[in-house]
Amino acid sequence: MITLLNNYFRLFDASRTNARAMEDLLSLFTPDAEIVLNGTSRRGFEGFMKAFYEYNMDVKHMWDGWVLQPDGSYQTNWAVCGQAADGTVYAKTGIDIARVNDEGQIMYLENVQDDKDAFSKYK
Repeated sequence: MITLLNNYFRLFDASRTNARAMEDLLSLFTPDAEIVLNGTSRRGFEGFMKAFYEYNMDVKHMWDGWVLQPDGSYQTNWAVCGQAADGTVYAKTGIDIARVNDEGQIMYLENVQDDKDAFSKYK
């Protein structure tokens, strides 16, 4: 599971310019995966990725090791730097919480940013 979750970050960063990386990234998720961004839930990871790259030109993630939690989820601290579509640069930090099904796909991903308004434009 740890390799799968590490691949999530690696493929996320590569998916902007590499169609194969995008396909591989989307294959890590169930089609109806629950994606939670600062408390707002939506279904399906592909829609989030499309919206993300409307607002961002590039990103690079760094993360701690994923740690199995008592409830069966995995959690990691992360940091990201990026360049928004308007050319401005940013850096953000937070945690991700993931749940993986028996088939080895991510069925739940919660992104909790230290900046509680960070994803306001993706609603």
